[in-house]
Amino acid sequence: MGKSRTKRFKRPQFSPTGSCQAEAAAAANGTEDEEDDGPAAELLEKLQHPSAEVRECACAGLARLVQQRPALPDLARRDAVRRLGPLLLDSSLAVRETAAGALRNLSACGGFEVCDDMVAKDIMTPLVALLRECSAGLDSNEMSPPEKADKNRNSIESIANEAVNVLWNICECSSRAVSIFNKEGCLETVLKYLRRFPTSVDLAVSVAYCLQTVTEDNPELLKSFDGTALRVLESALLCPVTSMEYILLKTLVAGTIWNLKDIIPSKSQAEIINAILKILSEVLEVNAADTVIQMKEAETQRLKTAAETEDILANANGDGLVEDDEMEEIPHKRKLRRKTFISDLLPPTDKELREATALLTAQQTALEVIVNMCCSEDPSDDEWEELSSSDESEACMENSFNECSGQLLSPLCLSHEIHTALTNCLIPKKVFEKTASPNSVAIDICSRNPTWKPLIRKLNTIQCRALMCLQSLVSLLDLDHLGGAPALQTLAQHLSQLLFSQPDFAKHADFLEAISSALRALLQTMAAKNIPQCMTPEQLMTLCRAGIHSSSIGVRVNVVSILGITGSVLAKEDGTLETLKIRKEGRGKYSPDQLCVLDNVKMNLRRFVAYQEAVEKRLTS
Repeated sequence: MGKSRTKRFKRPQFSPTGSCQAEAAAAANGTEDEEDDGPAAELLEKLQHPSAEVRECACAGLARLVQQRPALPDLARRDAVRRLGPLLLDSSLAVRETAAGALRNLSACGGFEVCDDMVAKDIMTPLVALLRECSAGLDSNEMSPPEKADKNRNSIESIANEAVNVLWNICECSSRAVSIFNKEGCLETVLKYLRRFPTSVDLAVSVAYCLQTVTEDNPELLKSFDGTALRVLESALLCPVTSMEYILLKTLVAGTIWNLKDIIPSKSQAEIINAILKILSEVLEVNAADTVIQMKEAETQRLKTAAETEDILANANGDGLVEDDEMEEIPHKRKLRRKTFISDLLPPTDKELREATALLTAQQTALEVIVNMCCSEDPSDDEWEELSSSDESEACMENSFNECSGQLLSPLCLSHEIHTALTNCLIPKKVFEKTASPNSVAIDICSRNPTWKPLIRKLNTIQCRALMCLQSLVSLLDLDHLGGAPALQTLAQHLSQLLFSQPDFAKHADFLEAISSALRALLQTMAAKNIPQCMTPEQLMTLCRAGIHSSSIGVRVNVVSILGITGSVLAKEDGTLETLKIRKEGRGKYSPDQLCVLDNVKMNLRRFVAYQEAVEKRLTS
């Protein structure tokens, strides 16, 4: 719908939710020794059990089970969506939450096909009803006595958070879900949740993710954004930063507001652009590696303090036993006492890990928003048909593959305001800093702690996003905005060192595609400005060998483009005539009609390769 955009990036998968994770893990772990449909059949059957506790544990088991891809077809055959859907409106709040958690995991792990199937099986009806009930429940809860209100509010907010995540996942993958979102007026409901950001940042972050998705290329929804709705977004954008989660919230809201740029009055657009880029600049200013190191140290200290407190309490109680409020009776009429530590009395927390994760996610999101501000998406089917005509001039046919693919992936024409704001906010400088290899100390710390290990991938993803962002900036900004010729030469040396200092760079497909894209754009700009290039013949051959063996179409396209750019630069130098005149001699063997046919075939082949790459990225993203 509407304007095109850059490709979507893969989303992280979610962990199972609910209060019965032990049962969930047991059900999932048992699948290896049982038939494929054993656990699924049993868990789905228990969804109808009279006991709310059994239904809750069954939902939690399914939340774990759906993360195993082999289980998905069987769950689909057994109509798991239709059987889970009604539990979104179960009489038990705990069942509602775990049912929503199971559907959240299913929609996250199943991808486009599963999400489309969920919409086809009418999951949106109970989901929308649940979102509205939670909204009404939160409103009515404000009038309840404080001691009761706090407990109910927390429970309802948890349910709403799971439900919003289901909505976000489905809308991310299904245009039909987005249409239902528009038709059912879901915007008003989720904005009510967003208003709660001062006290419910988790819920607000989930809503912001959802809004960033549904506002993308959705002109029908944009009509629903009135002054009140925009003020809610503005309040969240300007909220004081008290944690990394609030940094993530502001980043997501900034991305949403960018999606709404078409409805913002022209007189306010420059101000809005500057506000968005200021937020993104502040996000990128934070040193992610230092934050990871500091947060891990804080966690270590907190756990040490908690352990010391436990020891003190245990010594104070003699044998470490304390009376339970509710004591179980055993057959011999003796009362059972159990050992209780302070860690049993306090809810488990991983706040430091959450803070570090929120920052890394915010930085990744900020880089993606900048790319969206700079680039359009790959061509649609209609654009392919339009671009398949063969009336381009001979000049295009003489250009490198990069230039031809540039016509397929034509960038948005950035306004003067965006050019200026990007420069004033030091975006190019901060993006350049993020292209550096992740800090080895932070990597080592994360690698030695299983719960922190996933952050390594996030740190690497930030580097790849920064390289892609750099490609967009180099392609679009004027030479002066990039710091002039010396800055480009420094950047070329940096990218070469980054690439060729890693002997196994060819094994990392995402990194290789990102850095070869940035290098291609940089070399093209340097060639256009007659700036000397610094890649050695040995480095070029190393890159070519990596491209030959790469399974990524993007990498191969980038390598061919870099070869073409290098050849066009060498052709201007003395002494290269014998090596680089081959194509013209070959053309002399054919008649004008034959050359026309060959040129058309070549051009269409190039377009087709780029189109296939676009389709592949769309299917795998």
